[in-house]
Amino acid sequence: MKTFALVDCNNFYVSCERLFRPELQNRPVVVLSNNDGCIIARSNEAKALGFAMGSPYFKNLALLRRHKVSVFSSNYALYGDLSSRVMSLLLHQENEVEIYSIDEAFLALPASPNWDVTAYARDLCKKIKQWVGIPVSIGLAPTKTLAKIASTIAKKQPAQQGVCRLHDQQKIDNTLAQTPASAIWGIGRRSTKKLQQHGIHTALQLKEADQDWIRKTLTITGLRTVIELGGMPCLDMEKAPPPRKSIVSSRSFRRPITTHQHLKEAIATYTAIAAVKLRHQKLRCGAIHVFLTTNRFQKEKGFYANSQTITLASPSGDTPRLTHYALQGLQAIFKKGYRYSKAGIMLLNLSKEGHRQLHLFRGEKKERRELMVAMDKINQQWGRHTLQVAASGLNKSWSMSQEYKSPAYTTNWQELPHTGGGK
Repeated sequence: MKTFALVDCNNFYVSCERLFRPELQNRPVVVLSNNDGCIIARSNEAKALGFAMGSPYFKNLALLRRHKVSVFSSNYALYGDLSSRVMSLLLHQENEVEIYSIDEAFLALPASPNWDVTAYARDLCKKIKQWVGIPVSIGLAPTKTLAKIASTIAKKQPAQQGVCRLHDQQKIDNTLAQTPASAIWGIGRRSTKKLQQHGIHTALQLKEADQDWIRKTLTITGLRTVIELGGMPCLDMEKAPPPRKSIVSSRSFRRPITTHQHLKEAIATYTAIAAVKLRHQKLRCGAIHVFLTTNRFQKEKGFYANSQTITLASPSGDTPRLTHYALQGLQAIFKKGYRYSKAGIMLLNLSKEGHRQLHLFRGEKKERRELMVAMDKINQQWGRHTLQVAASGLNKSWSMSQEYKSPAYTTNWQELPHTGGGK
């Protein structure tokens, strides 16, 4: 039987910020969400000080300053690049890899009675730390659900040396008895409430529950979780992620927007960002959904929200063309006199590049593939907005607040770290 391993990057966003600021090791660090709104990542030192995940930044400002906590705005270009490096190392190391999220990946390790899988996992932790600079924890178990539990233990207990293996049945049961059912991968709030009403509070009680009742109450998905807790794998490795059904690009504004021009710039910018993701995944979209809203908590100033969906004559991945349709949608829903707090677009009806239904009566518009390839390469090397459509604007005074954003150390030539010395 194979051993499943979950490789989990420790406090990933914080670890990315510390990589180029080694003086922040063993010091409290937090990372903020878009527009510097809420705390979305915390170092262990920040957790010990009581900063809660998701708590508003402005409410914690005085406490953050009192404890001299280092604060960073989200730098997704940096996080995405370092995630790619970790995942590339894993793909080079193993044949069966499932990239589960930006900071997690499952491995299916071959079974061998003479192989010390724990020692191998510890060596893998050291290799990732040495080659990429990101600390990771690894959970080992006979199923993916148990591996998820093991990785949490490996992360929280220093004595594990970064690796926890659950393979002995007695050890598994002891661990499940100390694990709340609500902490199990795939058990959400509604499921937790149903389980508690039935007297099931721990993972061990969930494992020993009647499977017919589980299937009726938590459906087949919950039954798979219970079977996995029992040590029988029934969640396959997904070597390739399932095709996306939509791509969303939206942001809250630094301050409310009242002008149509600023909204046009925002929608054009978000469309360009989504179009890059579309082409990167070799997809085309057949419809674009545009939406905007005012602040729902300030209804006394007038609340308004609306959306519009534009269907394309034929699927496209061309940024100027998608921008044209997005701005058409904006024109249809924009109303003067409102203070807009958020806007965005969603690309829908996604299909694979080259597989598209042509229009019966309209001629096919030529796709500017070479131009888009050149544009993407230039922006990848010199920064996201080096080349852009004119509708995106230049100043972008409406853009979200990122007061504490670190440089794009690995994706922008102008922001590469300097080691000093020489001219």
